[in-house]
Amino acid sequence: MSLRQMEYFVTVVHEASFTRAADTLHVTQPALSHQIKALERSVGGVLLERMARGVRLTPMGRAFLPHAELAVRSAEQARRAARATAGAEGGELHIATLHSLAVGVLPDVFARWRAAHPRVLLRLHEYATAEALEEAVRRGTADLAFGPEPADPTGTVLPIGEEELVLVVPFDDRLAGRTTVTLPELADRAWVRCALEPVVHGARFLDWACGQAGFSPRTAVWTEHTSTAVRMAAAGVGVCTASADVVRGAVGEDCVILTPDPAWRRPLVVYARVAPTGAAEAFVDLLRATWPAPGAPAAH
Repeated sequence: MSLRQMEYFVTVVHEASFTRAADTLHVTQPALSHQIKALERSVGGVLLERMARGVRLTPMGRAFLPHAELAVRSAEQARRAARATAGAEGGELHIATLHSLAVGVLPDVFARWRAAHPRVLLRLHEYATAEALEEAVRRGTADLAFGPEPADPTGTVLPIGEEELVLVVPFDDRLAGRTTVTLPELADRAWVRCALEPVVHGARFLDWACGQAGFSPRTAVWTEHTSTAVRMAAAGVGVCTASADVVRGAVGEDCVILTPDPAWRRPLVVYARVAPTGAAEAFVDLLRATWPAPGAPAAH
């Protein structure tokens, strides 16, 4: 069994066609079929069912696929790491993060990175939940993950800073003249919620936080993205909570930002299966320079 055979197998699965896979891999179809058959002999069974239109994984193929994908991605990571060790001056860097951080934090960081390292191509992988982000790292999708500390870290974890969560209301809200607010003061308010809301202690964050304050939040609207929730709150649909960076990026000066009392903060880290070197290490240094050193107490 060779890495090339696993790469061929993964490509056939992703393309759902031997013909398209051969074109993608720049090999002849007979050569591709020969390598797949050799792989099947090596594992001791049929991995792909050839159909009139495309291919389908067999039960053995479904079991084999995630391991083959991890091997192929790990090899690509190794190539990128080797090329990027010489002063972070070439190759690619794959970054995985949450959508909220990609919208609110990373544009400025990426702009600074491009100015300092124009020859390093950045590829951004965005995920809706921290769980999906952790799974992407386990699969070897990216060189680095940037987000909340993983529940079950399996490699290097590097502290970066803290994300501040704020509350958003429109300019004509009765709280608009305030800078801070306690959660019990919002017990009678409607809320704009987001499907990307993090899970804390087995519950969605706002349900947990409001429960700690003695009430259940009354939801007016569910949205798919945090930036949409912020726009809805700015228009007066209801109160929403979001990262301070997302709020400023989504609506700028079109709303009032309130700080919860006590403040809501969550630590942010970079984590990876192996210790960052070269371009990856330089990217971590840039992220750390964006925030003050972590250490303030987190709200959750």
